[in-house]
Amino acid sequence: MNYSERDVINAFQIYSVLARDGTVGKEYVQLYRADEKIRHLLDTFAREVDCVLIGTSEQLFLIPETKLSTFHVSNDWIKRRYLRSGATNGDIYLLYFATLILFGKFYDSYQSQTTKLSFLSIEEWVRSIQERIDQLKTHDEETLKQYEREYSYNWRLIIEKWEDMDDIKESAKRQTGNTISRFSFTDTARRFLIDQELIEDIGNDEITLTEKAKTIVERYFMELEYNKNIFSFIYSFEEEKLSADN
Repeated sequence: MNYSERDVINAFQIYSVLARDGTVGKEYVQLYRADEKIRHLLDTFAREVDCVLIGTSEQLFLIPETKLSTFHVSNDWIKRRYLRSGATNGDIYLLYFATLILFGKFYDSYQSQTTKLSFLSIEEWVRSIQERIDQLKTHDEETLKQYEREYSYNWRLIIEKWEDMDDIKESAKRQTGNTISRFSFTDTARRFLIDQELIEDIGNDEITLTEKAKTIVERYFMELEYNKNIFSFIYSFEEEKLSADN
């Protein structure tokens, strides 16, 4: 495909905004969709930095696809900015796990391409994490080791980190900062996801997904069989229950 100097300049101008803000608005979205050369150049720029472009009718997002991407958020950065002093990779695993549970609540585990909830309370989020932890604990250690190799998630360490936190208490609901409780850890996950523009705080201890999050989940995350399998594993006890009820 041959490109004019104007094609390259236009594409790079859009990419520059994407690199700075992570997203561009409707005007650029229309150009991306209408102009094949611009679209091909932008897709090429994105691949060069291990990213993908995902769009709606209103926005286009630059999303890191691998850890090699310069736009990928590193574990060390998350530890320094969000987690308590002395945080380990186990805390990171639990943060990712909590995020998966959040998406699963909004999307009816892994079975739907559209959200089933408009909002989620923090208390329900914590309760759902506990339910999944309880389900993980029903597997013996050898089975968990096998699943760790299959999905690259340290399920045993996730269980350990969650179990080491204080029991859920009504008085802990308002705790934040470095207090080690399940509610305070979930509050940390909430702040991280808000900063990444994946959820919004709508008050009354309730949150909702942003359009960015919906776009990533529906148009990218749900398309990867690997990630579907993780959802399937986490929510497997619900499938077993449905089979038993039928």
